[in-house]
Amino acid sequence: MSSSQLRQLRQISPSDLANATPPEPKIRSDEDVKYWKDTTGYNDYQLFLRRLNESVVGHTVPRGFGDCSQAITNLLSLLDTLDAWIDETPPQKLGMATPRFGNPAFREYWGDRLGKESQNLLDKLLGPDLPSAIPFVKPYFMTSFGSFQRLDYGTGHETSFALFLCCLSLVRFLDPSPEEERVIVFRVFVRYIRLCWRLQDTYKLEPAGSHGVWGLDDYSFLPYIFGSGQLRDQTAIPVSDVLDVTLARDEHPMDRFDNLYFMSIARIKQVKYGPFFEHSSQLHSIATQVQNWGKVNKGLFEMYQVEVLGKRVVVQHVPLGGLVEWGC
Repeated sequence: MSSSQLRQLRQISPSDLANATPPEPKIRSDEDVKYWKDTTGYNDYQLFLRRLNESVVGHTVPRGFGDCSQAITNLLSLLDTLDAWIDETPPQKLGMATPRFGNPAFREYWGDRLGKESQNLLDKLLGPDLPSAIPFVKPYFMTSFGSFQRLDYGTGHETSFALFLCCLSLVRFLDPSPEEERVIVFRVFVRYIRLCWRLQDTYKLEPAGSHGVWGLDDYSFLPYIFGSGQLRDQTAIPVSDVLDVTLARDEHPMDRFDNLYFMSIARIKQVKYGPFFEHSSQLHSIATQVQNWGKVNKGLFEMYQVEVLGKRVVVQHVPLGGLVEWGC
């Protein structure tokens, strides 16, 4: 099934938001998690992810990019601005040493600046046509890059950014066509992940709620879905090939690979030491026990629903309501 065969993402006009309440964390119990999975917002988000996934099947991340829409250009410019802030806010040295995890510069400088400038950044992003959408996308934007209190980053923050993009598609700032959705993954989402890797490295952000050796990845999940989606319908590249990924310490995974799954495996091998089967047992099991990429892609979607969207400790921090409707 291609993204053109999937149901179209519904459209929400700015006038529909006139009496809506901006999103805020709503999940406080396991019963709330069950309710969340029946909401209109949850179903919109699932459809959005499946459309993104279908848009990249059979495609590789291009080395060069041609022209893209003004909306994509504006999003990339926004992420470039946030990246440049890292150079302007180096990690703090406390006493004789820099802290091993959670450098306070992430909260006191980078995060504080995001809080102060977010309104202007979103004004510039959305332009004069969608100012009424800002209160409904800003909470996702603010929770997309990590926790400024806990100095960590995890799949909940990644989910917030994906919901941010989903909201921008619901209000049609982004065009929910297969061509634009492919660019959202290959240009915007890849740029976002590159920024978040840099934030993690610079400010030594801890993994948020990591399952340790038994989790899929300490920080991310969606790159594995999209990467397995890219390879879903082919048989030339065995799943086990990911075990052979190698990368020099000074080489960036995104400069070497054109597949998001392989990029993510290379990233793990750069930042973790020891045998792969010991520190990444889930990914090792997938590589050695799952026969084809179609099964990997299907299984990861199911795992994401259970281990990320179905875990209270993850989604309790995700804003809900407004564009991501908290109602059935």
